[in-house]
Amino acid sequence: MPDPSHAVDPVQLGAYFALVEVSSLLRHAIEAQLREDGGLTFVQFQILRRLQLAPSGSARMTDLADSIVISRSGLTYQADKLERDGLVARVPSPDDERSVVISVTDAGRALVGTVLPGHEEVVTRMLFEPLSHDADALTRILEPVRDHMRAAPPRSAAPRRRRGRTGPSHPGVT
Repeated sequence: MPDPSHAVDPVQLGAYFALVEVSSLLRHAIEAQLREDGGLTFVQFQILRRLQLAPSGSARMTDLADSIVISRSGLTYQADKLERDGLVARVPSPDDERSVVISVTDAGRALVGTVLPGHEEVVTRMLFEPLSHDADALTRILEPVRDHMRAAPPRSAAPRRRRGRTGPSHPGVT
Protein backbone atom coordinates (compact mmCIF):
# COMPACT_ATOMS: atom_id res chain seq x y z
CA MET A 1 0.00 0.00 0.00
CA PRO A 2 1.48 3.40 -0.95
CA ASP A 3 2.50 5.75 1.82
CA PRO A 4 0.04 8.70 1.64
CA SER A 5 2.69 11.08 3.05
CA HIS A 6 4.66 10.61 -0.19
CA ALA A 7 1.72 11.03 -2.56
CA VAL A 8 1.82 13.88 -5.08
CA ASP A 9 -1.08 16.22 -4.46
CA PRO A 10 -3.62 16.73 -7.29
CA VAL A 11 -2.34 20.22 -8.15
CA GLN A 12 1.24 18.95 -8.46
CA LEU A 13 0.07 15.95 -10.47
CA GLY A 14 -1.87 18.24 -12.81
CA ALA A 15 1.18 20.47 -13.27
CA TYR A 16 3.37 17.45 -13.97
CA PHE A 17 1.01 16.02 -16.60
CA ALA A 18 0.53 19.44 -18.23
CA LEU A 19 4.31 19.88 -18.47
CA VAL A 20 4.79 16.41 -19.96
CA GLU A 21 1.98 16.92 -22.47
CA VAL A 22 3.17 20.39 -23.53
CA SER A 23 6.69 19.04 -23.94
CA SER A 24 5.50 16.08 -26.03
CA LEU A 25 3.23 18.16 -28.27
CA LEU A 26 5.91 20.81 -28.84
CA ARG A 27 8.60 18.24 -29.60
CA HIS A 28 6.32 16.44 -32.05
CA ALA A 29 5.63 19.68 -33.96
CA ILE A 30 9.32 20.64 -33.94
CA GLU A 31 10.39 17.21 -35.17
CA ALA A 32 7.91 17.40 -38.07
CA GLN A 33 9.15 20.87 -39.05
CA LEU A 34 12.83 19.87 -38.87
CA ARG A 35 12.23 16.74 -40.98
CA GLU A 36 10.29 18.70 -43.58
CA ASP A 37 12.60 21.74 -43.79
CA GLY A 38 15.96 20.03 -43.47
CA GLY A 39 15.74 16.27 -43.09
CA LEU A 40 16.96 16.55 -39.50
CA THR A 41 15.94 14.85 -36.30
CA PHE A 42 15.43 16.91 -33.16
CA VAL A 43 18.69 15.56 -31.68
CA GLN A 44 20.63 16.35 -34.85
CA PHE A 45 19.28 19.90 -34.79
CA GLN A 46 20.26 20.24 -31.13
CA ILE A 47 23.80 19.09 -31.94
CA LEU A 48 24.20 21.48 -34.86
CA ARG A 49 22.60 24.45 -33.07
CA ARG A 50 24.62 23.98 -29.87
CA LEU A 51 27.82 23.80 -31.91
CA GLN A 52 26.81 26.81 -33.99
CA LEU A 53 26.23 28.83 -30.81
CA ALA A 54 29.55 27.77 -29.22
CA PRO A 55 32.16 30.53 -29.58
CA SER A 56 34.57 28.18 -31.36
CA GLY A 57 31.86 26.21 -33.19
CA SER A 58 33.19 23.14 -31.39
CA ALA A 59 32.70 21.12 -28.22
CA ARG A 60 34.07 18.01 -26.58
CA MET A 61 31.73 15.13 -27.42
CA THR A 62 31.24 14.31 -23.72
CA ASP A 63 30.30 17.90 -22.87
CA LEU A 64 27.90 18.07 -25.82
CA ALA A 65 26.25 14.79 -24.78
CA ASP A 66 25.71 16.17 -21.28
CA SER A 67 24.34 19.49 -22.54
CA ILE A 68 21.69 17.93 -24.78
CA VAL A 69 21.02 15.05 -22.37
CA ILE A 70 21.87 12.14 -24.63
CA SER A 71 24.03 9.09 -23.99
CA ARG A 72 27.60 9.11 -25.28
CA SER A 73 26.77 6.24 -27.62
CA GLY A 74 23.64 8.05 -28.83
CA LEU A 75 25.69 11.15 -29.60
CA THR A 76 28.33 9.07 -31.38
CA TYR A 77 25.63 7.49 -33.55
CA GLN A 78 24.15 10.88 -34.47
CA ALA A 79 27.60 12.41 -35.02
CA ASP A 80 28.46 9.56 -37.41
CA LYS A 81 25.38 10.39 -39.50
CA LEU A 82 26.04 14.14 -39.42
CA GLU A 83 29.70 13.61 -40.32
CA ARG A 84 28.78 11.40 -43.31
CA ASP A 85 26.52 14.23 -44.50
CA GLY A 86 29.36 16.76 -44.12
CA LEU A 87 27.57 18.72 -41.38
CA VAL A 88 30.13 18.14 -38.60
CA ALA A 89 33.77 17.12 -38.31
CA ARG A 90 35.42 15.25 -35.45
CA VAL A 91 39.06 15.32 -34.40
CA PRO A 92 41.00 14.11 -31.35
CA SER A 93 41.20 16.75 -28.65
CA PRO A 94 44.54 18.54 -28.55
CA ASP A 95 44.20 18.80 -24.74
CA ASP A 96 43.10 15.27 -23.84
CA GLU A 97 43.99 12.21 -25.91
CA ARG A 98 40.88 10.41 -24.66
CA SER A 99 38.50 13.13 -25.86
CA VAL A 100 37.07 13.92 -29.26
CA VAL A 101 36.12 17.41 -30.38
CA ILE A 102 33.15 17.86 -32.71
CA SER A 103 32.78 20.98 -34.86
CA VAL A 104 30.01 22.28 -37.07
CA THR A 105 31.01 22.71 -40.72
CA ASP A 106 29.93 25.47 -43.08
CA ALA A 107 27.36 23.06 -44.53
CA GLY A 108 26.04 22.42 -41.01
CA ARG A 109 25.77 26.15 -40.34
CA ALA A 110 23.93 26.61 -43.64
CA LEU A 111 21.46 23.84 -42.81
CA VAL A 112 20.75 25.38 -39.41
CA GLY A 113 20.15 28.67 -41.20
CA THR A 114 17.63 26.90 -43.44
CA VAL A 115 15.62 25.23 -40.65
CA LEU A 116 15.92 27.89 -37.93
CA PRO A 117 13.18 30.27 -39.18
CA GLY A 118 10.61 27.46 -39.26
CA HIS A 119 11.83 26.18 -35.88
CA GLU A 120 11.42 29.62 -34.32
CA GLU A 121 7.96 29.98 -35.89
CA VAL A 122 6.79 26.65 -34.40
CA VAL A 123 8.17 27.49 -30.94
CA THR A 124 6.67 30.98 -31.02
CA ARG A 125 3.26 29.83 -32.27
CA MET A 126 2.93 26.83 -29.98
CA LEU A 127 4.69 27.94 -26.80
CA PHE A 128 5.06 31.70 -26.55
CA GLU A 129 1.90 33.05 -28.22
CA PRO A 130 -0.41 31.34 -25.72
CA LEU A 131 1.74 32.67 -22.87
CA SER A 132 1.28 36.24 -24.10
CA HIS A 133 3.80 38.17 -22.02
CA ASP A 134 4.40 35.46 -19.42
CA ALA A 135 7.58 33.97 -20.93
CA ASP A 136 9.56 35.60 -18.11
CA ALA A 137 7.33 33.84 -15.56
CA LEU A 138 7.85 30.49 -17.31
CA THR A 139 11.61 31.08 -17.25
CA ARG A 140 11.53 31.96 -13.52
CA ILE A 141 9.59 28.74 -12.84
CA LEU A 142 11.68 26.40 -14.99
CA GLU A 143 15.22 27.67 -14.36
CA PRO A 144 15.41 26.57 -10.70
CA VAL A 145 13.96 23.17 -11.65
CA ARG A 146 16.52 22.78 -14.44
CA ASP A 147 19.34 23.91 -12.15
CA HIS A 148 18.23 21.45 -9.47
CA MET A 149 18.17 18.61 -11.99
CA ARG A 150 21.57 19.63 -13.43
CA ALA A 151 23.16 19.79 -9.93
CA ALA A 152 23.77 16.04 -10.06
CA PRO A 153 27.04 14.98 -11.69
CA PRO A 154 26.86 15.11 -15.48
CA ARG A 155 25.80 11.94 -17.26
CA SER A 156 29.35 11.47 -18.56
CA ALA A 157 30.61 11.30 -14.97
CA ALA A 158 28.05 8.69 -13.92
CA PRO A 159 29.52 5.21 -13.49
CA ARG A 160 28.83 2.83 -16.33
CA ARG A 161 26.98 -0.40 -15.68
CA ARG A 162 28.74 -3.48 -16.85
CA ARG A 163 26.77 -5.88 -19.00
CA GLY A 164 25.48 -8.93 -17.22
CA ARG A 165 26.07 -7.36 -13.83
CA THR A 166 23.19 -6.62 -11.53
CA GLY A 167 23.05 -4.33 -8.58
CA PRO A 168 24.87 -1.07 -7.95
CA SER A 169 27.99 -0.35 -9.97
CA HIS A 170 29.93 0.58 -6.83
CA PRO A 171 29.98 -1.34 -3.55
CA GLY A 172 28.02 0.40 -0.84
CA VAL A 173 25.97 2.44 -3.31
CA THR A 174 22.28 1.64 -3.43
